[in-house]
Amino acid sequence: MKKTVLTIATGKPLYINLAVNLARSFYRWNTNAEITFCIVTDSPELLPEDVAFSAEIKTIRPGELGEGFSTKLFLDKVAPQGQTLFIDSDCLIFGDLSSLFDRFKGMQVAVVGNYISSGEWFGDINAVCKRFDVPHLPKFNGGLYYLENGDAAARVYERARLIEKQYDEIGFVRLRNRPNDEVIMALAMQLEGMKPLIDDGSIMSDPLACPGKYQIDIIKGNTLLVNPPLPHPEHRAWYPFEKVHPLIVHFLGEYTLHYPYRREVFRLEKAADDKLTQLDNLRSLIRIEYPERLKLFFKNTFRSTYHRLFGVRKIKSSDRIIT
Repeated sequence: MKKTVLTIATGKPLYINLAVNLARSFYRWNTNAEITFCIVTDSPELLPEDVAFSAEIKTIRPGELGEGFSTKLFLDKVAPQGQTLFIDSDCLIFGDLSSLFDRFKGMQVAVVGNYISSGEWFGDINAVCKRFDVPHLPKFNGGLYYLENGDAAARVYERARLIEKQYDEIGFVRLRNRPNDEVIMALAMQLEGMKPLIDDGSIMSDPLACPGKYQIDIIKGNTLLVNPPLPHPEHRAWYPFEKVHPLIVHFLGEYTLHYPYRREVFRLEKAADDKLTQLDNLRSLIRIEYPERLKLFFKNTFRSTYHRLFGVRKIKSSDRIIT
């Protein structure tokens, strides 16, 4: 059965750049011919030579798959036959994905997560469950979806596209002023009898869920993300793990602007040309990591003084917001 890792890069050049970084991380750790890497994009001309040569490129028209998170509701329209692992473009891969395909095999549409039956997750989950007469919904990180394209997958995604049209009326809360694919797919999967692959912390995680110690090395394939235990004020009670070593790290939101991501992307680009040296590793520290660490130190140390003198700065709009 064909195995494909698929990502979508449409709209702003930002997403092409992220997809390139994801592709390079894939090829760093998945050099065998058993897994194909596919980029679905409306701007293939922006891809650098190394990625354009190695990856399978599927060109679509601008807006063909909608905008924002909605593009992920059309995976059945772009996924090939066989096993497809969709990974968001703002992720990096830190190892061989072969075992992950083995774990998902036989699941028609799946995610990595667990179940939620109450509380807030882009809306009142208890109210949604009662409305649709379901016991719970799968709760997951939408940076990863798995499907085996066929009739069952088509039903799930068709249901998801119908749910999106009722998003506000159902009571779901928008993300960056757009419908969030996660709750849409959660409801569609539950209504169609699909189950999640239960999360054990080894597949995907992110710095939002683990705001503590945060160490990654794309060249060695090392990851460590920490959710500080109670009574630490940044403990994430909704995240069930304290230490994880995930195969995939999702740099959602503004985390692609932070030094851990930018440093590893710099090293990946050098490694893609077989030009990564110890001097480059040193440059990544001096030019990327240390300046940001110093900036964060002064920012955290003198934050209260700055606020007293100048007030609170206006929050910058994210480049990811679609206007």
